[in-house]
Amino acid sequence: MTSEAVSEREAELRVKAHRVLPGGSFGNVPHEVVIREGKGGRLIDESGNSYVDFLLGSGPMLVGHAHPEVVSAVAAQVAKGSTFFFNNAAAIELAETISGAVKCAEKVRYTSSGTEATHYAMRLARAHRRRDKIMKFEGGFHGMGDWALMSVTPRRLGNFPQAAADSAGIPQSLTGEMIIAPFNDPEAAASLIRQHKDELAGVIVEPCQRLLPPKPGFLERLRSETREHGIPLIFDEIVTGFRFAWGGAQEYYSIIPDMAALGKVIGGGHPLAAVAGRDEIMRHFDRNAVGEEGFTQQTGTLSGNPIAAVAGLATLNVLRKPGTYETIFANGRRLMDGLNRVIRSTGTKAQLVGEPPMFDIVFVEGDVVNYRDIARADAGKLKRLNRLLLERGVIKGEGKLYISLAHTDADIDQAVAAFEDALAELRKG
Repeated sequence: MTSEAVSEREAELRVKAHRVLPGGSFGNVPHEVVIREGKGGRLIDESGNSYVDFLLGSGPMLVGHAHPEVVSAVAAQVAKGSTFFFNNAAAIELAETISGAVKCAEKVRYTSSGTEATHYAMRLARAHRRRDKIMKFEGGFHGMGDWALMSVTPRRLGNFPQAAADSAGIPQSLTGEMIIAPFNDPEAAASLIRQHKDELAGVIVEPCQRLLPPKPGFLERLRSETREHGIPLIFDEIVTGFRFAWGGAQEYYSIIPDMAALGKVIGGGHPLAAVAGRDEIMRHFDRNAVGEEGFTQQTGTLSGNPIAAVAGLATLNVLRKPGTYETIFANGRRLMDGLNRVIRSTGTKAQLVGEPPMFDIVFVEGDVVNYRDIARADAGKLKRLNRLLLERGVIKGEGKLYISLAHTDADIDQAVAAFEDALAELRKG
């Protein structure tokens, strides 16, 4: 199966997209494919081509597209109204579920996107500590906010702890408010925390940074150093929350932060994210609890809206069933095993990096433990591979494969065969 056949309908939509959208897209993916629908672990475009989907809407569709329990819950809620700007039962019950699953989540506050969730987590840390600077890690992605888009993909590798803005339009003054550390280097991180302890409001980290699992002792050292100096540790679990385990990466790696940003899975494919954390910090959202000086403002028109909340609840109800995570991890391991066989058999100078629920092929040899190791990889070859996979009926992110509960053995077999064919094509030059 290839995606070469393009219908008149899809061709017209592609032309229209270039007329009304900057770059002809939403800014998310480099492909011009127009998706019509998703079912289980597959997508179908407007031309009727079917793809095995390892993008999963950039992660939210962990239980698969159009899961019947999620669809039923959303349809029932739509008939009752879309949003109210009031408390609603589904969002309260979802917060209770999150609080019961995620160890640090004594209280929960909703947002509509992961960018907002990390933004407010950092704001809370500043309010709580009454300090301004945040430490993050080179290559760590925490959304599209000005403070977050620092040294995610630096054009030039600078000296730590200097931050570099990743986008036009970010005030240069903000680079001085972020302290950048190397991921997976516990000594360097600990040294920077001690050096800046009187300035730091918080430390934010993806417990599994993009694809990079933490080295043994790294998260433990972050936890001990931040605790010693009274600095809030924030886990960005937008991606890992409810994906690595029922309790997220903090359960999977057995490290409990002070706050977590959650998103993607908790909205079941609808716009919903959250900040969760210890009551001592979360109380800054309550004016009556902290007074005007400590009050942290946060509202959102669609935050905690009932459609997203019922979708999230239905998704989590699927995930809490016995054997769910075992299936997700088994799917991931099966695909990893197949791809590793292909890499070896084709003599490709590449390796898989990540954990079974999310990983990718990286065209580089040697240890891969931080952003600079990733930056050594052949990005052009990965881009060509992604295009070849698309032509062979497999969709993945630019730098990540997401595994779902809905992927079947047939989906995985097709993906392995597509990788084998695509890698062979790459070797031809």
